[in-house]
Amino acid sequence: MGDTLLGRVIATFGRHLLVRDAAGREYRARPFGRALTVVCGDEVRCRVDPRHDEVHVVQVLARRTALWRANLRGGAEPVVANLTHLQVVLAPLPAADFFMVDRYLAAATAGGIAATLVVNKSELGIDAGMQRELEIYAAAGYESLACSAANGDGLDVLRARLAAGSVTALVGQSGVGKSSLLMRLVPEAEVAVGELVRAEEGRHTTTAARLFELSGGAALIDSPGVRDFAPAIESLDERSLGFVEVARLAAGCRFLDCRHMREPGCAVRAAAESGELAPRRYESYRRLRRLREELGAKRVR
Repeated sequence: MGDTLLGRVIATFGRHLLVRDAAGREYRARPFGRALTVVCGDEVRCRVDPRHDEVHVVQVLARRTALWRANLRGGAEPVVANLTHLQVVLAPLPAADFFMVDRYLAAATAGGIAATLVVNKSELGIDAGMQRELEIYAAAGYESLACSAANGDGLDVLRARLAAGSVTALVGQSGVGKSSLLMRLVPEAEVAVGELVRAEEGRHTTTAARLFELSGGAALIDSPGVRDFAPAIESLDERSLGFVEVARLAAGCRFLDCRHMREPGCAVRAAAESGELAPRRYESYRRLRRLREELGAKRVR
C-alpha cells in the first residue's frame, strides 16, 4: 500500500497539487478519486505509491476555516482553506467593483475569517467616491490599508499585518495588482511560480492558488484575479447574508423571518431610507438576496 505522510497543500493547478510536509519536503500529488476536493491551505493525508512513483492525497483533514464560493449549479466549492485572514485587494484602476468586495466580505463573515481591504496603486490617488466607500466600510468595522506595489508606500504596514502563525489570502478582481503586491512581499515568489509553470508545461493547467511561507512563521496565499464571485449560499446566515450592518439592524425588525426586502416593519429597509445604512450596501444586500434565491432554485431542480 505504500507509506503515508501528512502535509499541507501549497499549490493547486488543475487536479495536480504540491504538498509540503513538516520537514519542508515537497511532493507532487493528486487527489485519489474524483469525489475528493482539495484546495490550497488544506492539511492532508497522503499515500505514497512506489509502484507508479505517485503520491495520492487520500484524506483532507478537518478544515478550521474556509472561503467558499457558489458554483453555477448553486453548490458550494471551497476556494482556499485554513485561513485566519482575508485581504480583499482593490485599486483606483480598474474601477473598484464594490459589489464584488461586499461578496468577498460576506463569504469571510460566513467562514469565520477576519477581513481587511487593501487599496493598491495608491500612487494614482484615491478619489472622493472611493474614499466615501472606505468610510462606509470603516463604520461597518472593516479596516482598510492603502499601499503601492509600484513605489513601496504602505508595504511595511501590510507586512506587519502578516503575524506569526497567520495564514492570509489575497483575493480580488483582475487587474488590481495582486501579483505585483505578492512579488513585493515575497521576492522569491516569481521564481517559485515560474518553476511550477515550467514543470507543468504541456498539461494545459492553470495555477489556482499558491501558498508562500514568510519569515516569522506567517503564510500568504495568492489566488487568481476574478471577474465575478458569489459566496456559497448554504454558508450564509439566513437573516443577514454576511452583511454585518444588516445583522445589527435585523434585531429591530417586526418579523423574525424578515428578508429585509419588502416586509412591513423592516428596520433594515428603514435604515437604508434614512441613510443610517448606506444605500449602496443595502442594494448590494438585495442583489445577493436575489442571487441566493436564483442559485437555491437551481439546486432543487
